[in-house]
Amino acid sequence: MTTKQNLLTFWQSKNIPEKILDAFVDIPRELFVLPEYQHQAYADKPLPTLRDQSISQPTTVMMMLQALDPQEGENILEVGAGVGYQATLLSKIVGIKGKITSLEVIPELVTTAKQNINLLNRDNIIVLEADGSAGFPDHAPYDKIIITAACPSIPPPIIEQLKDNGTIIAPIGDLKSQMLVKGTKVNGKMELEFLGSFLFVPLKGKYGFKEELL
Repeated sequence: MTTKQNLLTFWQSKNIPEKILDAFVDIPRELFVLPEYQHQAYADKPLPTLRDQSISQPTTVMMMLQALDPQEGENILEVGAGVGYQATLLSKIVGIKGKITSLEVIPELVTTAKQNINLLNRDNIIVLEADGSAGFPDHAPYDKIIITAACPSIPPPIIEQLKDNGTIIAPIGDLKSQMLVKGTKVNGKMELEFLGSFLFVPLKGKYGFKEELL
């Protein structure tokens, strides 16, 4: 069975930055996993959470964070809080001078994410029940934005809320497969880099997939 140390050794071989690995060591993933899956907390695969959602495969989380390249003191928007795991990792990386705003449309996940975050006393995270596809202009502009659900395209309000030279990480595609995209905003326009194929749960809301397709 994969252990926490196995994952660390593997990611070190892939040159995952030390600040991201330190956050992984510090934040107990088992806290975010349902009791019946506790024994698989460090298996390198996604695990079910609530309402047909999941906590992402650990290596997927690491790859997304590596591409996002969060820095101390940054203001970051996360679209799709889930159970709060990735937001908590981000909060550790950006430190007390940074701020994480995490949006989630499913009420049960909002409640669970807040409970998990409170248990770890992460004071620099705000979890809000909102249509994440529209972003959250009240805390904009953001240094970085990470979307943890599949999008038909990067929502225009999300791009608007990003600082110039800021970065967006998002899985773009249809409901069956997506390409993880790294977008950099340059003079108001997005320059894209493609990071590989993935499969995420679909983004809901105004700029997500239409309800009749889900």
